[in-house]
Amino acid sequence: MNGELGPQPFTHPDVDAAMDLCLACKGCKRECPNGVDMALLRTEVLAQRWRVQPMPARERLIAHLPHWLPHLRRLRGLLAWRQPGNWLARWMEHRHGLAAARSLPTPAPRAFLDDWAPPPPVCDPPPRREVVLLADTFSNHLDPDTAHAAVRLLRTLGCTVHVLTLPPGERALCCGRSALSVGDVDSARAEARRLLAALAPWQARGVPVLGLEPSCLLMLRDEYQALHLGEPAARAAKQAWLLEEYLAREFKPADLPAFQALNREVLVHGHCHQKAFGAMKALRKVLGWVPQLRVSFIESSCCGMAGAFGYEAEHHALSMQMAEAALLPAVRAAAPDAWLVANGTSCRHQIADGAQREARHFVHVLCAALPARATV
Repeated sequence: MNGELGPQPFTHPDVDAAMDLCLACKGCKRECPNGVDMALLRTEVLAQRWRVQPMPARERLIAHLPHWLPHLRRLRGLLAWRQPGNWLARWMEHRHGLAAARSLPTPAPRAFLDDWAPPPPVCDPPPRREVVLLADTFSNHLDPDTAHAAVRLLRTLGCTVHVLTLPPGERALCCGRSALSVGDVDSARAEARRLLAALAPWQARGVPVLGLEPSCLLMLRDEYQALHLGEPAARAAKQAWLLEEYLAREFKPADLPAFQALNREVLVHGHCHQKAFGAMKALRKVLGWVPQLRVSFIESSCCGMAGAFGYEAEHHALSMQMAEAALLPAVRAAAPDAWLVANGTSCRHQIADGAQREARHFVHVLCAALPARATV
């Protein structure tokens, strides 16, 4: 910016090299004494670059993930043909830069919002606890079981659960994370405004907004403040909570059902953004509600997937090296019947690709321990 790199510094190879390996893990913002946010600087570098040169096709695909992911449901059979390392995967790597060695996510047969039934109108007096769930793009299309499990848990705990939706026929809401991650700031801001507009009635009533995917929910607490979205974003930041944060804050032991004992080892991998925003203590607390559950936390840094980073052909090998530093050895050493917990969609994908083990969101553990006659 001071002219040393010429009139177009954001396209200079030295800047590209400096930012190339940023994972947007937010570790710098947490650990730097001055709170320097390298992830946001990387976003700005990319945004400035796309002002002077076209955005590559791969980055456009990632940016517009919420638009095309629903349509892939009709192509599930075709997607099954693309397997890691086969000719189709190699062609996609050559054409679009998607790593041939990486599996690709497949939409579930039905999205969460396809089966969502709103609760009856709020009566007078209002329920003791009322929440609105953010059904993010990943939970809605890739892992709807997690969203359904969250609704079941919250209802069992006595909450009236609403879901942030738009009128029928309109595209589902998205926080804008996928667009922001590749520097498409305009699209991210447009998605954020759609979400904040839908959130306005709940904000006015002070209803907590709960999220399941850390990178999506924490957009409301962090990046929305940098997108110049005004007072609605400031209010959203105060009402947005990860599910585990809300549970740990809102419920005392006397409020809880008699969770069934689960004599089970649970191994937990924390999402980078959970760690950056101090949510791991809440996760430890709520898992501690289940009697006989033996919970241990993997001491690891980023899993290496980091959203789209691990899908990129030029970064796949490094992504796997990062996973092999601590995460994957710990997963392989776990007992075959141990449950693996990872709240991040990309973290679960990395564990599946690298260790051929299934990891699930923590909400499934609490649901497994609900009393047999718990409210559904």
